[in-house]
Amino acid sequence: MTPEEFKASLTEQAPRAGMPAPLAALWWDAKGEWVRAHALVDDLETVEGMAVHAYLHRKEGSNSNADYWYERSGRSFHRPTLDAECAALVDGLLSCSEKT
Repeated sequence: MTPEEFKASLTEQAPRAGMPAPLAALWWDAKGEWVRAHALVDDLETVEGMAVHAYLHRKEGSNSNADYWYERSGRSFHRPTLDAECAALVDGLLSCSEKT
């Protein structure tokens, strides 16, 4: 799946089968379903899951919670905008899923 295909899939009712949980969380978030997105990564103890978890809390406006998850994911930086961060996460997750 390419980033363009990911964006196009947002017209569908649900994430495509087999979509990894961190990517599905970004999919639900893009659909305006922050709570559903958060539920997918809330207990996910992978670097990717924690990075998406950090992004979601940053988007929520909970910077201290976001910083906690950025640190847990090994990331100590923030992208200049939420849109840029989300795009980078989608690109990275899609690249990872292509390798598996």
